[in-house]
Amino acid sequence: MINHIVVVGSGVMGRGIAYVGALAGYSVTMVDINEVALKNAKQDIAIMLEKGISYAKLTVEDAQNVRKYLSYEHDLAKAADSADLIIEAVPENASIKKQVFEMIEKYAPKHCCFATNTSTMSPTEIASFASRPEKTIAMHFFNPVHKMPFVEIIRGLETSEKTVQIIKEVAERMGKETVVINEFPGFITSRISALVGNEAFYMLQEGLATAEEIDKAIKLGLNYPMGPFELADLVGLDTRLNNLKYLHEKLGEKYRPAPLLEQYVHAGRLGRKSGKGVYDYT
Repeated sequence: MINHIVVVGSGVMGRGIAYVGALAGYSVTMVDINEVALKNAKQDIAIMLEKGISYAKLTVEDAQNVRKYLSYEHDLAKAADSADLIIEAVPENASIKKQVFEMIEKYAPKHCCFATNTSTMSPTEIASFASRPEKTIAMHFFNPVHKMPFVEIIRGLETSEKTVQIIKEVAERMGKETVVINEFPGFITSRISALVGNEAFYMLQEGLATAEEIDKAIKLGLNYPMGPFELADLVGLDTRLNNLKYLHEKLGEKYRPAPLLEQYVHAGRLGRKSGKGVYDYT
């Protein structure tokens, strides 16, 4: 039974996962070695709670429960010691994920399950960083976590059916619809999203239309809730580029990143988080 969830990483995804976990009534500890990042996450969650109440999405009691159930910690070893489930939500970088999994393997109880929040990477490979592949799985949350109603669950080569059911129950208690799929690079959603987003950058690079016109056409013509550039700026252009590089390596030429996307990232235009991406938020 899952009682205590540890979320490793206090970035956009980590704080969203911690928020919905606490709202679902789990005891949640968010861990980050970066004190500034952890402080920013705490402030961001406070704002989310205030907005939730003001928009009548949350009751005052809901907000009080989130504050009661959610704690913040710098020491991963200390937090992992009592965890039933650890959800890793660090950047999409194998070496960083490896460091996290080696540490949680050392300190987490034997019954603890491990989940990696990834949009493209192999849960089988990530499971190899520890020694409990049957208890390791991928949970692909979507941004913003507290609004998006879906989690893609990806079983690795040796993930047990018991672990699949545990993670499915956790996601559903968090209010999410789920699909459970077998591992393959990019899963379902990222393979499609990466192609659409990358093609949009090629269109912009070719001068076919402005970013605003491309976004408008996709939203109104294909009934997408957000245009590809709006979504890229929200997710982060660096994240989108990393995903494309991974898919290009694994699945071939059709995922080669558009040169314009690489140029934007090299210029520090990462999207909303940097104040400027395809669009200017300053």
